[in-house]
Amino acid sequence: MNKIKRFIEGESMEAIVLAAGYSSRANAFKMTLPLGQMSVLEQTISKFEGVCSKVIVVAGFKAEFIEEEIAKICHKNAFSFQIRFVYNEDFHQGMFSSIQKGCNEISASSFFLTPGDCPLVKKETVQLLAEHEGNVVIPSFHYKGGHPIRLSKQVKQEILETNPESNLRAVLNGYEREYLNVDDPGVIMDVDTLEDYQKAIHYCVLLNKQNPFRYS
Repeated sequence: MNKIKRFIEGESMEAIVLAAGYSSRANAFKMTLPLGQMSVLEQTISKFEGVCSKVIVVAGFKAEFIEEEIAKICHKNAFSFQIRFVYNEDFHQGMFSSIQKGCNEISASSFFLTPGDCPLVKKETVQLLAEHEGNVVIPSFHYKGGHPIRLSKQVKQEILETNPESNLRAVLNGYEREYLNVDDPGVIMDVDTLEDYQKAIHYCVLLNKQNPFRYS
């Protein structure tokens, strides 16, 4: 089922972008670092254009910076989807609490989940994932799993019913995982450290030489 047919039948998807962490390994607040003509966070969000009707950004540490960044993104009016800011007051408990907070906002039958520091994924990869059925669909590059992952409404419900002290891996262990091999190293690249950030900048430069509009 192609994405045009998906929207006609009212099956638009949603996405959760996790932006609540401490950025401790990056020695900087990585979500607002510039990458191409956008910030790291905006690059991550932008990949859901044409596929999702809503993108939920879950913030925690320095949430005011995320809220300000989202306001800047919305002011550009560059995307067709709604961007919703959600504050996780329990972000110090770990990533799973932010996933649960985001899942509370999901109304679609399937959705994407990704950390906010995964800005290098190709839009084509997101589109391929959107067309692939399954409770848990994970993109992989050279057989190494990455992000964003696609989850079903059934998985969302189990996430919400799971003890907050648990983790996503424990939930997903109860489901068959379907891996979608893609020609996209961006699915396994994140901006976890300043070294990762420099690699991301160089990767963007390389891709822009191949396609000048990809990261503009």
